Order: sequence, then structure tokens, then C-alpha cells
Amino acid sequence: MFKCAFENFSETSSHTAWERQRAEKKVPPSNKFTIGLVSSTSVPFTSLPLGKTTFQITTSVGRCLHTYDLRRGLNLIFITRPQTPAPITATVAWKDRVFAAWGGDGTIGQKGVWVFQRGRQVGELEIPIDLEEPIEELVIFGAWIVGRCLTRIEVWKSASYEHYTTITPTLSHAPGARNTLSGGVCNMPTFLNKILVGKLDGSVDIWNVSTGKHVYTMLPASLTSGAVTSLQPTPALSTVAIARADGSIMLQDIRTDKTIIKLDGQNATASNITSISFRTDGHGAGEDGQQPGIMATAGTDNGDVTLWDLNNGGRVVGVLHGAHDPPSPKQGGVSGGISRVEFLAGQDVLITSGMDNALKSWIFDANSLSAVPRILHSRSGHAAPVTKICFMPASSEDADDTGKWILSAGRDQSLWGWSLRKDGQSSELSQGPVRKKAKKLGLLGKNLEVDTSVSLDELKAPEITCFSCSLNRDGGMGTAPSAGAVWSNAATKKGTTETSDSGSTGWESIVTGHRGDKFARTWFWGRKRAGRWAFETADVSPSALAGHSR
Repeated sequence: MFKCAFENFSETSSHTAWERQRAEKKVPPSNKFTIGLVSSTSVPFTSLPLGKTTFQITTSVGRCLHTYDLRRGLNLIFITRPQTPAPITATVAWKDRVFAAWGGDGTIGQKGVWVFQRGRQVGELEIPIDLEEPIEELVIFGAWIVGRCLTRIEVWKSASYEHYTTITPTLSHAPGARNTLSGGVCNMPTFLNKILVGKLDGSVDIWNVSTGKHVYTMLPASLTSGAVTSLQPTPALSTVAIARADGSIMLQDIRTDKTIIKLDGQNATASNITSISFRTDGHGAGEDGQQPGIMATAGTDNGDVTLWDLNNGGRVVGVLHGAHDPPSPKQGGVSGGISRVEFLAGQDVLITSGMDNALKSWIFDANSLSAVPRILHSRSGHAAPVTKICFMPASSEDADDTGKWILSAGRDQSLWGWSLRKDGQSSELSQGPVRKKAKKLGLLGKNLEVDTSVSLDELKAPEITCFSCSLNRDGGMGTAPSAGAVWSNAATKKGTTETSDSGSTGWESIVTGHRGDKFARTWFWGRKRAGRWAFETADVSPSALAGHSR
């Protein structure tokens, strides 16, 4: 997104052993921070309960981690420093610390696993000399830290961070698959030192990390099932949920290697399932919603979350359409889809992160007849590269708010205001009920009854190429909202726009020009929403703004 410099504050506290080690290596301190990033990569978030009061959610934004507090409305509380030398590839939270693996392919590129506590680096795992693959998943349980690479599994001791052993998976049965690990690694509660690893041929290996020995292989029901895409232990002991590339979900008893429930996720979700989670507060399932057994699934192909009731063979009880934006068909557009879905332990709260640069929390109302949750908190930013940026001017000559706000536009056809005082005040300027229209057209979910060529991008204003702003006559947040539709003079609409409304609404304070569009549009800064006017220019070329009249 974009970066701003800030002053380095001197540290008066004594250095730890790790800090002294860093000082000997002469690692320069970072003097920049980034705004506008929430969950901008495909690396899934990780959560950490803090007693019985709150949860901390940590996301990856490239070379650093952002930690948000659920009780504070997903407010940003920590940014890790220093930045990792290469992009982060996997994260996991354990006790009061967050582990982050970084580094890519090849022998030249650096790789490592750093340990952070309250935003500060406090340790580092010992990395094998012959490691040439990035670590794609991390799991911590008991005395072990397990990292899954593409063709190998690394094991460390959680107490000392020493490297313990390297496990090489067995050869796959599928032709050309070799010993490739396709995704999914987990440990089973009450199974001492055991991990389950999903493979490209659809099988699941069980390993003892203490002895480094292969215990058992669970084979797929069919050779056409495809690669394992997700593994997740269920609340029921000895049972694991296995999702494969063909969309199937198997609930398997690993003691007997027998299938308990088989679900057809492809027909229900129209997406490859890459994330599974189980609700553990004992509610949500059954006819009265007071029984346990709810499972949530999601994938990167769309922005929907599917909710399953696993009682009586399993069935879909609800679909949370449009939880995140779907991938955009436009080149360079929104990289949508869901990277992870997770029920918080013992809570009726669901957390989702998407590649649309958004992190959201959802809550299930106790007395609601709907099986679908409602939004609780949301943090997001531009879902595509930023194309235009400027500092907001002061509201008056004597005001002290100069340089406290940043205005930005991006390829995702959105306009954002960023606060440099409090990150939680940042927000997108609304373009009206875009998502409501998209849901009616079936653009934010599977809707076979609607056949439309309209895309989600076409419901928004075209990409902003330039803008100008003046806050001298802005009405602020407390003004009455405009009664007419947004940009109502751009086309024939039900609402009409009257200049007499300006006495109660204030003047629009932002005007924007758009790519390939002949209208320059106005926006209310105080109310963070689209304005009333769309001024027609002489041609259909991108509007050029000479300035904003004061």
C-alpha cells in the first residue's frame, strides 16, 4: 500500500540476550510503518485466546504481522518489528508468542522462523542448512514445533527452538505425485507426538515426530479424489475432517480408518475447500439450534462461507454469501476469496480473512431463526494496488488537523480515508448499497436462478484517476443525510437532487475523475459517502480536475 516515516524512539530498558545478539549482527532498526494493509496476502491468520476476556487475531501483511484485539473491535494493537528479510509464508500463535516463517524457494534466498512477543522479536528457530523450500504451514503442540514444506517436514523443540529432525514423506501412489505434500497438517488431541499430513495423491500420512517414524497412511476412497486441500481435527476424539480437490469432505475415524460422514462440498459450495472449522460452544445445530455439530467451510474460489449441520448424516443449513469479495475477472483487479475461516474456541463468533485485504468477525444471535451469522466487526483496506494518494487539507486556516488524514484511490474502484492518529477511524467512502445490489443479482454467492452478465466491478464507479478536496464548507459527521440518490443527475433515477439541501447537508468536499468515464463525481467527506452530483465533461476520456473551488 503506502508507507510513512516516523521517528525512532530511544529505548531505556535493558537489552535481552536476543537483543544483544541482534546488535552484534548490526541489524538496522526499521523506521517505517505501513497503513492500509489488514490481510493482504494468502497467508491465513492465527488466533490466540487471552484468558476468558478476549482473543488476539494476527494477520500477515508481507514482511510483518498485524495483531488485532477482538474485544476492542478488531483495533490494531501490535505491529511486529523488525521486518522479516523476505515475505512471510506461515504463522501460528502459541501461548503468548507468534511464530512467523519467512523466505522463498532456492538455495540463495534466506529462510527462517522468527518468534515475536507483543510485536517485538524475541527469538529464532534453528534452520537446517539444506532447507531449500519455503515453510508453508506451522503447527505447535506439546514439546514440538512442526513446519510443513513442499516435500519435507521439519521438527523443532518448542522449549529450546533447536532443530530436532527432518521427516521425508513416503512416496505417493499417484503417477508424478512423488512425495509432494499438497496442504494440511495437524495434530490430534490425546494422540501423543502424532501429526497428520495431507498429500498430493489424496492420502493422509500419520507420523510420530518423536521417533521420526511413519505410523500409517489413510488412502482416499477414489484415485480421482484429488489432492488433500485441508485437514482439521473435529471436537469428537479420534476424528478428522479431510477435504480434497474434488470438493468432497470426509469425517474419518483415524483409529479404525473408517468414514463416518461423507459430504459433497462441490455441489454445496461450488468452490475448492481450503479451510474448515468447528463450532465448540455446543449450539447452532439441530431443529432448535441448541445442539452441537456445526462445521464451517470456505475456499479461495469465492467469498462464501458454508455452514453444515453434521447431525443425521450432515446437511447444509446456511450459506454466508459475500462474506468477502470474490476474485475479480479483470486483470490486476481484486484478489478475492477466503484464506481462512475459524470459530473461536467456546464462542459463538466466527472469524474470516480474505484476499480482498479484509478481516471480519461474525456473531450468531442466540434467539435468531437464521443459521447465518451477522457481521460484528470488520477491518479492511484497498483490495487492489493504490493509484492515487494525497494528504487531506485542513478544514480551516487555523485548524490543527493538517497532515492527519490521507485520501487514496485504488484499482478496486474504491476511495478511502486513512487516519494517522487512530487506525480504527480509517474507512472507505460509501458508494451506496453496492453489496445489496450484488446479492440481488447473485454476484456474491451461488445463484443458479439468475443469469446475468453484470459483474461486481460494474456496480461501482469506474476507477478513480484523480481527485481534489477542500473542507472549508464540509458539513461534517453531524449533518443531515441527503434525501436523494447518490450521483442522481448522472442518469435517470427515482431520487432528485435539490441545491436547497446544502443548508442541512453541507457541501460536498471531494470531487473525483474516473477512467474512461465522462462524469466527475462528488463525495461528502464528513459522512464518508458519495455525494449528490455527477458533473458531465466534454468527452469520455478520463476526467482532468484543475482544482476544487473554495
